[in-house]
Amino acid sequence: MTVENINKAKRSDLVRILVVDDSDLSRRTIVSILETHGFNVVGESSSAENAMQQAFNTKANVFLLDVVMPEISGIELANHIRDNIKEPKIIMMSTLDMESVVIESISNGAVDYLSKPFTEQDLIKSVEKIEADIIKENS
Repeated sequence: MTVENINKAKRSDLVRILVVDDSDLSRRTIVSILETHGFNVVGESSSAENAMQQAFNTKANVFLLDVVMPEISGIELANHIRDNIKEPKIIMMSTLDMESVVIESISNGAVDYLSKPFTEQDLIKSVEKIEADIIKENS
C-alpha cells in the first residue's frame, strides 16, 4: 500500500499527531494544515509539561516539537517521549537553523528537522515520509 492510496479514514488510524509549540499562531497553523491533508491531530499543546501528559492520554505516535519553549525545551521533551513511548516519530521545528541544534535534535531521536518558517509542502512531505515508515512497520 502506498501513501497515495491511503484514504483519509485509514490515514487517521495510522498516524496520530501531537503538535507542541508555544506560539499559538504557529501551532494552530500547523494543526490546520495537517487536518486539511487528512491527518489525525490527536492533541496540541503550548507547553512541554502538558504535552507529556497528552502523549500518554492520546496514544500519539508522531510528535511535532518546537525546539525553543519556556521551562522545558523541545529536545528535553523529545528525550522524555523517546524514553516512554514505543517507537515515536519526532519532527523538531525551530527558527534556530544552526547545525549544532539540528545535530542535537537528530541525536535525541528526531527523524526530521524543519526550519521555521517552513512551507506547507515541507511539513506535509515530512509527515508523509513518517507515514510511509509507519505503513512499512505495520505491514
